[in-house]
Amino acid sequence: MAHLPDLTALALLCAVSEHGSLSAAAQSLDMAQPNASRTLRRLEADLGFRLIDRGPRGSTLTNHGAMVADWAADVVAESRNFQSAAEALRDSERSHLTVAASKTVAEALLPRWLAALRAERPQLELHLAAQNSEEVQDAVAAGRADVGFVESPGVRRGLRSAEVARDRLVIVVAPQHPWATRRRAITDAELARTPLVVRESGSGTRTTLESAIAHLDPVPPTLELDSNAAVRISVASGAGPAVLSELAVADAVRSGGLVIVPTESEFARCMRAVWLPGSVHEAAELLIGIARRARIAR
Repeated sequence: MAHLPDLTALALLCAVSEHGSLSAAAQSLDMAQPNASRTLRRLEADLGFRLIDRGPRGSTLTNHGAMVADWAADVVAESRNFQSAAEALRDSERSHLTVAASKTVAEALLPRWLAALRAERPQLELHLAAQNSEEVQDAVAAGRADVGFVESPGVRRGLRSAEVARDRLVIVVAPQHPWATRRRAITDAELARTPLVVRESGSGTRTTLESAIAHLDPVPPTLELDSNAAVRISVASGAGPAVLSELAVADAVRSGGLVIVPTESEFARCMRAVWLPGSVHEAAELLIGIARRARIAR
């Protein structure tokens, strides 16, 4: 590809034609005059002829310089149009934020975070997708979401992450279940022998539980459901125990619809923001900061 002229030099040459002198042209472009002189000398060297007559009373265009300035006017104008269009596209992208969040985060934490974000950026257009943690990571990795929030034990390679909250999993049963009045803690081995109502594969809640008791060869679940709400309803209806986020069952426990059973192990976990390296959306950074500050406040 042939060497292309420097657009800044062409813009400077057009400014000399417009303002009548190199000093005025440099001032109009907020450029120091020594830098302007060097820029035009490089352009002259690239083109192979003089563009400026330099004299004691200042610098003016040569005939060739005037011709090149005329030719360059459209190029400079189009380059400015290009820059304006690119800036408009950038601003448009920044005015939209797509967030993918695991279902527990979307239910229990994200509404407060988004309300705080909306207070700071009222014009921001928000799009939210509530998915399981694996699907959230898929969306972020594919560029379908600007930022994601997951609750799985690990984050896949290729994504950056930051901890934004902590949580723990608890065993819950219906008030009529034999475990509801039990004072002795459920052991991990006992939990592994019990058919549970569980979330779907790919859920951070299920992945965390399976990682914790995998060495005990747990029995198959009695029921698999794709939302916290469905699991809560099934447990309350007597389908069996479940292990869910403490955040996800807080309201049901307060109302007496579910009972938390003491456990031998503490199924603690952290929730993380995830994003693609080098592509952090300005509003996504703000949202992550809001989430981290909320954690400190708690």
